[in-house]
Amino acid sequence: MKIDHKFSAPGDSHMPFVHPDRPAARFRPLKALHHFRELIKDKEDTEQVFHIFESLPRPGFRKDARKFVESDKGRALLQSEPELAPLLDDHERLRKMPAGSLAHAYCDFMEKEGLSAAGLIAEYDQFSPRKYGDMIEWYGFRQRDTHDLLHVLTGYGRDALGEACVLAFTYGQNPSLGNVFIAYAAGLNMKKQVKSDAPIFSAIREGQKMGKACPKINEESITDLLAQPLDALRERLHIKTPHFYHEAHAKFRAGNVDPYDMLAQTA
Repeated sequence: MKIDHKFSAPGDSHMPFVHPDRPAARFRPLKALHHFRELIKDKEDTEQVFHIFESLPRPGFRKDARKFVESDKGRALLQSEPELAPLLDDHERLRKMPAGSLAHAYCDFMEKEGLSAAGLIAEYDQFSPRKYGDMIEWYGFRQRDTHDLLHVLTGYGRDALGEACVLAFTYGQNPSLGNVFIAYAAGLNMKKQVKSDAPIFSAIREGQKMGKACPKINEESITDLLAQPLDALRERLHIKTPHFYHEAHAKFRAGNVDPYDMLAQTA
């Protein structure tokens, strides 16, 4: 699938920082709550996540985006990585990177889960077909398109707690209310649904702290990260083994609860 959002070279007069037709963000917490209730019915319903983020805009997002896209590093990445999906979905290219690299672990994860970067974009395009081709869109899409990469870097799975921890990690990097709302609301829902002393909130807070300690992944060269040995990369990025996450899984299983199928068992 070819994804074309018509991103231009930095400094191109046709690529504004904010497109004049882009609507102002609106804070709608009740709408976010409605879509969260829909999300917990089916954690694979990614469109609900997009609705939540739209309803809980981050006040400092544009400031952070401008600071990065106007930096030397940001301008260089806009040229070298105008879009991430073609890189992330080129598994033939990624498999040629060194064994033990992030690239190999990423391919293993995506192939096992049946995922693709283009698939996530297609889901987003159903939610928001209008594209503005501005710099804040490019910056925001880098956050969106590195979500599955964060699963691999952090070691969190795609179970309900793993997704909450990845969002908490992302909040530590880019403090969007959408991230922290979904993470902790999901934790509260798990506490209500499963009678267990699993350290759910400790796991979520642990992810948040790791995200804050780690350089912003969406502001790194993804091409460079993919080629690096995964273990050494985690050490450099201050990403530790998620102790409370693994402890929570052990507690769930001790109570005959499959952490990857919690909804089915608690329905």
